[in-house]
Amino acid sequence: MRYSPETDPVITLTSGPVDAYPGVLRALGRTVLYDYDPAFQLQYERVIDKLQTVMRLSNRPVILHGEPVLGLEAAAASLIASGDTVLNLASGVYGKGFGYWAARYTPNLLEIEVPYNQAIDPRAVADRLKSNPEISVVSVCHHDTPSGTINPIDEIGAIVAAHGAYLIVDAVSSFGGMKTHPEDCKADIYVTGPNKCLGAPPALTMLGVSDRAWDKMKANPAAPRASMLSILDWENAWSRQEPFPFTPSVAEVNGLDAALDLYLAEGPEAVWARHALTAAATRAGVLAMGLGLWAADVSIASPTTTAVRTPDGIDEAALRAAARERYGVVFSSGRGETLGKLTRIGHMGPTAQPIYAIAALTALGGALQSLGHPAPVGKAIDAALAVIDAAAG
Repeated sequence: MRYSPETDPVITLTSGPVDAYPGVLRALGRTVLYDYDPAFQLQYERVIDKLQTVMRLSNRPVILHGEPVLGLEAAAASLIASGDTVLNLASGVYGKGFGYWAARYTPNLLEIEVPYNQAIDPRAVADRLKSNPEISVVSVCHHDTPSGTINPIDEIGAIVAAHGAYLIVDAVSSFGGMKTHPEDCKADIYVTGPNKCLGAPPALTMLGVSDRAWDKMKANPAAPRASMLSILDWENAWSRQEPFPFTPSVAEVNGLDAALDLYLAEGPEAVWARHALTAAATRAGVLAMGLGLWAADVSIASPTTTAVRTPDGIDEAALRAAARERYGVVFSSGRGETLGKLTRIGHMGPTAQPIYAIAALTALGGALQSLGHPAPVGKAIDAALAVIDAAAG
């Protein structure tokens, strides 16, 4: 064993949390200001304005001070009223999981569920809305990370908007790594965070909230107030003239500030392109190694996570353990229904660089060989390099 469990890995190639950019780590070490100090209040307002630019919103976003599961649960608690009928779109573990939150707030829960290696068909959504016109809220996970698959949320959002329903989108592991923004998909509450593709720690939630969603939450007597789950309490916290509902995560706001600067300086399109290239090179190498992708079709494979189907006869936990022990490389397991069936290689933030595709394929192939499974690593590397070199012109 070269790398024991007690030592830090050499490279973390998971689907999150991911390592933070060096500039973000430096920002986390800035002075922690008193939250009512005018310097911090001004900084917070500037960060909100910067985040509005990054999220391409026509109104101001909201920061909740907890990792994005807080935002997802808060969205369910705040937007869904007892009289609503919710249509939950489940193409994976996280999409399915949102339905459990929704069911806490309304007894009227419907679902469209597909196998967890497939994506939601927008036509199925249109058909269900037509047959159930009482549907008032639709929820969907954009990138269902435990499957490494992407749902067509722009098309789904257009259908939901035409129906007049409200749309909740989980974009936690897609935003910043591909072209997706709240108003592109007509989301009413769009939940994401800095701890995936923006390369910051897992401590904040970023929300895009439509004007009509604000109105609906304010009219919902059950929407949390004076609570960690409250979105309403933070509506005006962006302003230096308004008090914070409770102490914000000052250090993490400093980190987010740096992450947004890095994203804007590189340029969103360039960031998305390197995520996509890293994933494409990885997929090419996986297939050249004789392995299979979990996604039923490459068109729905995520550019921020590659899910590799576990070969017959291989213990997936042993595969990941071998990759870490031999090469110091950490991958993610599946979750729930996909646990033991696939291995996830993350391409997010700092590790969304093509060279990490080479590292991932080497560790994956070497680990498989150590477990007695044939894995032509050389072919995989050649295939990945061909993709990388073609992109370089």
